[in-house]
Amino acid sequence: MPSAPSERSAASPALDVSEAFQRAVAAFRAGRWAETERLCGAVVAVQPDHFDAAHVLAAAQAAQGKLDLALASYDRALALRPDFAEVISNRGTCLERLGRLDDALASYQRALALRPDFFDALYNLGNVLCTLGRHAEALAAYDRALALRPSHADALNNRGQALRELMRYDEALASYDAAIAVAPRHAMAHCNAAALRLLLGDFRRGWADYEWRWQKASVVRFDRKFPQPLWRGEPVAGRTILLHSEQGLGDTIQFCRYVPLAAARGAHVIFEVEPPLLGLMSRFSDVAQVVPKGGALPPFDLHCPLLSLPMAFGTELATIPAAPAYLGAPAPQSEHWRARLAGSRRPRVGLVWAGNPKHERDRERSIALRALLPLLDVEASFVSLQKELRPDDAAVLQQRRDILAAGGVLRDFSDTAGLVSALDLVISVDTSVAHLAGALGKPVWILLTYVPDFRWLLDRDDSPWYPSARLFRQDATRMWDSVIARLREDLAGFVANAGS
Repeated sequence: MPSAPSERSAASPALDVSEAFQRAVAAFRAGRWAETERLCGAVVAVQPDHFDAAHVLAAAQAAQGKLDLALASYDRALALRPDFAEVISNRGTCLERLGRLDDALASYQRALALRPDFFDALYNLGNVLCTLGRHAEALAAYDRALALRPSHADALNNRGQALRELMRYDEALASYDAAIAVAPRHAMAHCNAAALRLLLGDFRRGWADYEWRWQKASVVRFDRKFPQPLWRGEPVAGRTILLHSEQGLGDTIQFCRYVPLAAARGAHVIFEVEPPLLGLMSRFSDVAQVVPKGGALPPFDLHCPLLSLPMAFGTELATIPAAPAYLGAPAPQSEHWRARLAGSRRPRVGLVWAGNPKHERDRERSIALRALLPLLDVEASFVSLQKELRPDDAAVLQQRRDILAAGGVLRDFSDTAGLVSALDLVISVDTSVAHLAGALGKPVWILLTYVPDFRWLLDRDDSPWYPSARLFRQDATRMWDSVIARLREDLAGFVANAGS
């Protein structure tokens, strides 16, 4: 933050500019962003060339999430001092938060051209290069930053992420460990190390370290803070245990497989799930009391979040509970879709090409419907299971007559399960529907990024979690073209075999 000017302005008899700015600086340092914005706004209103006030105003607006206003204030400051590297870098951060990554990159590079040893700009440059998928360049930026501040825990952690994406896994783990050595409670470094160990199949250390997820900002909101103790796998016979969902719907579908295992240990199980999954999870009503999330809970003695169950059960790669099908589609929905699709003699193939747009890796995991169009030349009946449509996908779907758009009538996962049960194959990116198809035992082909989520492991085209799944992975180009070409070839073979 720039220091306050020493001169006393006489720009306005009604406002002591110097005093107002000093108060703004004090408010800024105390985190009183609205007060800072008001005071700096008053200063620049009467003294438009007050560079420091424009800069602090922008920072206060950015802290409140008023990014468009902050960007205008940064531009006002830069109009006064075009070569002030700190403002240029801060403007880049604002652009990055607005999703204007190329513009942010240009700002950081401009700041570094003025100050090559500017740590903040180097660190932020690495971050935006990682987001853009330019991981080798990001690594170089982090290395330059760490040469200036070798013990910067965030830079060490993010360097680990760049190394992970470059598949330099041992070095990535070493970088996470270095971050933890500097900051032992660095939640992201612990979580990133846990995810990488799970990806590599080191379940013993991975599940234990994964408990650090409760310190992550994106996960802490799921922490229920129950007064009852967390179950860690100790004897539970005769006691009541609450098993509760925590993160995505796909996670609930994947890890609900442990519900009957807890019941088999003699526990009375209360299974709490998100309302869209309630009907589907009634399958477990013979071993558990299934209740909707958000409602009143019955009394219980212990609790365990679903993603802590693998640790509680001591799950190793060889002991994953992987029944061919551990969920079933409700009969009414299944019969409805079988009747509706009965007119087609071709194999019925479901398509899902995009996941939750708010997911932190959506940019990598989701693809456009246009990318899947080469599949439609195969002699199959295609059904879209995509519930939420992005504008371009909706436009393409409206133009096609060779895809049945069913997503709009799927109210919950019972409906989706009924439709999936009536299909011969599901082709999906890494989404909850992929998990659903696997849990139903339906053949499912899953499109995976070059470095996928931990649950899909590495260097295999099958999944120990879902016997019916086949995995189609990106190669080092990180492009989908070759994946879709392989899919098309194999789909043609699938259809030919189905016909014979």
